[in-house]
Amino acid sequence: MLRNTLFIRRTWESICMPRYNDLEHKALQVIMRVGDQGILQSELWRKLDATSREGSRISIKLANKDLIRRERQLWQGRWTYRLYPKRQPASIDSILDCPCLTCPDDSRCGAWSAISPNECDKLTGWILGLVQRGVNSPQGEI
Repeated sequence: MLRNTLFIRRTWESICMPRYNDLEHKALQVIMRVGDQGILQSELWRKLDATSREGSRISIKLANKDLIRRERQLWQGRWTYRLYPKRQPASIDSILDCPCLTCPDDSRCGAWSAISPNECDKLTGWILGLVQRGVNSPQGEI
């Protein structure tokens, strides 16, 4: 009887309990959604419905994988960590105004062709504009 109960419990846990990879993935998505302001580690665990032990292990794993940055912070008299994403997901907005997307010479353009991206004034101007905006942005990112 005891053996059957343990088997049923383990089977139930394996079906219902989230795996660490699932929690890691969910945690990373939450951290990326909050962006540059970061999220307190304790707040993240509440959102994930995880224990603080699980949460600490997940944040350490994500930091070791170089996906997040952990900064120690004193919050309401207790030490905790604020978690920040190291990367933001790519966005289509970053290339919407690229001149290549609407160029009439696109079909004839190539690295060794007479019309080449290496010699394109429109593309060079667009790239220089990105660099200029990147220098003036607070994060220094393009």
